[in-house]
Amino acid sequence: MTQKSISELFDLSGKTAIVTGGAMGIGYGIVKRLAEAGASVVIADLDEKIGTNKAKNLGDKGMFVKTDVSSEKDVKYLVETTVKKFGALDIMINNAGIFPQKKVTEMDVALWDKIQAVNMRGVFLGCREAALAMTQRGGVIVNIASIDARHPSMVGLAAYDASKHGVWGFTKNFALEVAKQGIRVNAIAPGGIATEGVAKMSEGADKKQMTEQIKVFTAKIPLGRFGEPDDIATAALFLCSDASAYMTGAMVIVDGGVLLT
Repeated sequence: MTQKSISELFDLSGKTAIVTGGAMGIGYGIVKRLAEAGASVVIADLDEKIGTNKAKNLGDKGMFVKTDVSSEKDVKYLVETTVKKFGALDIMINNAGIFPQKKVTEMDVALWDKIQAVNMRGVFLGCREAALAMTQRGGVIVNIASIDARHPSMVGLAAYDASKHGVWGFTKNFALEVAKQGIRVNAIAPGGIATEGVAKMSEGADKKQMTEQIKVFTAKIPLGRFGEPDDIATAALFLCSDASAYMTGAMVIVDGGVLLT
């Protein structure tokens, strides 16, 4: 087999990708890197205003589709619209997720179900519909899990942790299921990443207390800093590229070394 050059390995020209939760944070970081590598990218998100504006930045190679990933109808429409517009689907990034903090003893069933619907059902629907669209020519699916799939980070995230353990288990089994079809399925486990969503969690909190909590958490990170969306985006680019052609059913941990402590 002819060995590809570095530029050829990471060239996504002619490829089409979907990124769920792609309007902000980690999702938009991934959108930018895939577009830079030459892919056409569909931003799937609930925030129509921000998503549409971000898609405009991509020119003819970008598109926004308003999507609730927990809705089977929405996810089917997302994939169908992508294939109709660009001719195929080559890359699926299941990134959309929510992480409300609530202790189990204080949580109602509605919140539990919502977290599982977005974080788990969303990944199932995204993987299923993407795989059906990729059957003829293969493709790549990347599921965004969390280091909480390996170890709990804090009290109040039990429902989130359950969903991310599920994403990791699902990723491994689904990778087995579709490998013969030329579809690779991997996961990324981010650690603490500075995003709009994380910032929103701290709204209304005591600033002095939040500053102290951030200081304590940062001290636990061997590399000494929170991650940026691009730290996850570059890992996603690797998994979407031919540089990872012999990888499936794997999870790449991007956490600054937190799980070492």
